[in-house]
Amino acid sequence: MKVLIDQNISYRIVPRLAHLFEELVHIKSLGWIDWNDYDIFINARQQGYTAVITLDEDFNILLLEHGMPPKIIWLKTGNCSTQVLSEIIISKIEIINSFLEDNDDFDCLEIYK
Repeated sequence: MKVLIDQNISYRIVPRLAHLFEELVHIKSLGWIDWNDYDIFINARQQGYTAVITLDEDFNILLLEHGMPPKIIWLKTGNCSTQVLSEIIISKIEIINSFLEDNDDFDCLEIYK
């Protein structure tokens, strides 16, 4: 499954999490920095991304307006370090994988500390 990390999360998180996903890409590596959320969402859809990991509520709004794909993994953790974010994601990886594999029921996964 292809997972995209939004620009509001440091690109430095990718090496910490890459082993957990089939494909994990930060928008910086795609040259999408400073794109608006709509363009990121639509391009993620067109390029076959299963989900976007974000801290941004706007992606949930885009999901409600346009449907999936991609699914949204919304980290509702507030500001925290890359280390803490990666620890949170690692601790929730079973839930995340179940969410990514579910094709029917859920389109947004909210993750808290």
